[in-house]
This record gives sequence, structure tokens and C-alpha cells, in this order.
Amino acid sequence: MLNSLRLRESKLPFPQGCQTRNRCYLKIGVFKLRYAQKWYMGFVKVIKNKAYFKRFQVKFRRRREGRTDYYARKRLIFQDKNKYNTPKYRFIVRLTNKDVICQVAYARIEGDVIVCAAYSHELPRYGLKVGLTNYAAAYCTGLLLARRLLKKLKLDGIYSGKEVADGEEYCVEDQDGQPGAFRAYLDVGLTRTTTGARVFGALKGAVDGGLDIPHSTKRFPGYDAETQQYNAEVHRNYIYGKHVANFMEHLQGEDEALYQKQFACYIKLNITPESMDGLYKSVHAAIRADPEAKPKPEKTVQKKRWTRAGLSLAQRKARIKQKKEAFLKTLETSNDDE
Repeated sequence: MLNSLRLRESKLPFPQGCQTRNRCYLKIGVFKLRYAQKWYMGFVKVIKNKAYFKRFQVKFRRRREGRTDYYARKRLIFQDKNKYNTPKYRFIVRLTNKDVICQVAYARIEGDVIVCAAYSHELPRYGLKVGLTNYAAAYCTGLLLARRLLKKLKLDGIYSGKEVADGEEYCVEDQDGQPGAFRAYLDVGLTRTTTGARVFGALKGAVDGGLDIPHSTKRFPGYDAETQQYNAEVHRNYIYGKHVANFMEHLQGEDEALYQKQFACYIKLNITPESMDGLYKSVHAAIRADPEAKPKPEKTVQKKRWTRAGLSLAQRKARIKQKKEAFLKTLETSNDDE
């Protein structure tokens, strides 16, 4: 059927590599086709035999587990050749159900080296005992990391950052005659970078704390994509937990029982919508006053023994002596009976 395809020679383009139009053939598999307007491709069956599986290369373990985006990681850790062995620092933010984790790390062949870390479960030490995973807590965690890192590097006196958080755009500048500001690059991992995400709350806290992290306001709360305008007041409300306070007031008016259930921990600590602003201001001040990590007390664990203790040499000899005496006594008793 394919051999019977015939087209007018006057309408056909002259194919490259053929001598004449009348005698141009295209060989596919075992078929010969006269030159036609459509070029047909043969299908090759993929055979997954032993040779295929011997040469199959699996992806990296953390890619198989779905934990690392290596496309992004490669671009975050590559350093310019003219900087030689200078570390390229990453500001890492990870969110869990109960914690906000902020770290500053750099990559080495044997693995990442953590320079400094801060966690939102440390915030009760600074006065914030509830709401440890919301946007305001993410800001506090980023601020804590920045102040802790700069104090560790003895740069906290040079780069104090923004003392009062107001949501305005802020970028730290190098001081003349002093070491440069600490530069790091945001690593969001697999988090979706939507406008108003908590990752950017931690970023804003670190920037206000004195770290130099390249960023823009396009993903902060208060940025309008249509007008391309940034409202710092909206961002300030998120930093001080105003969105939580608004929901508390709304729920209190709509359903008192649900309010008592949803905000039971807040009620227990006498935290009201009106006191939210002052609470976070005191937390920020406490973080700046003492950002250093508190060492954990060593746990004294009494080990339990699940197996019987072995006998010493003296105990074994005494046991043999007792057995001998008991055996001799039984012999004497049997002789007396006879």
C-alpha cells in the first residue's frame, strides 16, 4: 500500500541527496517508499532487559525521598572560581507542624556545615509561649538567628539592623573601615514561595536583625501584584500578630464556644487582641538583649540492666563449695537411713 503512493512531480520539492525525482526512495525498516510529502518514522520498542537495568543510574537519595530540590541546590552552593575556597552561605528556612527552623550553613563535599541555628521552640524563653508557627513567630526566629550569628562573629555592635520593626524595606549597608555585612542567600527548600508565606517572615526578621540577604518586597504581605505597590503597614500588622488578633475578635463575636476552644492557650496566658502588639515588641527587645543559645542541662539517666549479672571468681568458688557440702550431706543422710 505504501509503495503505491504517487504524487505529481511538479509539486514536490527536490529532496537532498537524491539524483532525480523519479528515483528517490526512503528506506524505513524493510519497506521502500517512493518520495512522498509526508516522511514516516519507524517505531522502536524500548526493551528493558538485563543490559538496561545494569546501566540504570538511580537519582540521589534525597531526590528519591522527595526532600531536596537539586536544581535549586546546585545554583545555591556553586561559588565563583575567583573566590577559591570562600564559603557561600545559605539562610535556610524550614517549617514543620510545631516548629520554625532557621539555619546559616555552607556546603562542603562531606556535607553541609551549620554555622548557626535558631528554632521557634526557643521563643518561650523570650516571653512568647503560644503561636510558635505563625508569621510573627517566623519573624522572631529569623531575628533571633541574625542576632545570635552576629554576636558569635562579634559583629553585633557594628550591625544592629532595624531596632523597631515597621515593615518598611530595609537593606543593611557595609560600614566604612569595618568588616563587611554578613551575606547569605535564602534557601526555601521545597516550600511554595507565595506572597505572604512564612518563609519571607523569617527572611524579614533576619534582614532587620542585620544580615545582608538579597531580596525584594514582591513576596512580602502587603504587596499588590496588579498595582505593583508595597504597603508596609500591612506587613507590620503581620509582624506584630495583628492578623491573629483580628481573627480572635472575629471569632469572639461569632462563636464564643469556638473561640474558647481555638484560643484556649491564649486565654490561659491572659493574651488578648489588644495586648498582642506589646507582647511581640517585648519579645523583640528580649531577643536583642540576649540572643545566645542556652546550653541544655545534661540528662542523668539510670541505666537498667535486663540480664543477670555475672558471678565473680570468688562467688563461683563459694557456689561450688556449697554444692559439695550439700551433696555430702545428702550422702550422710542416706547412709544413716540404711
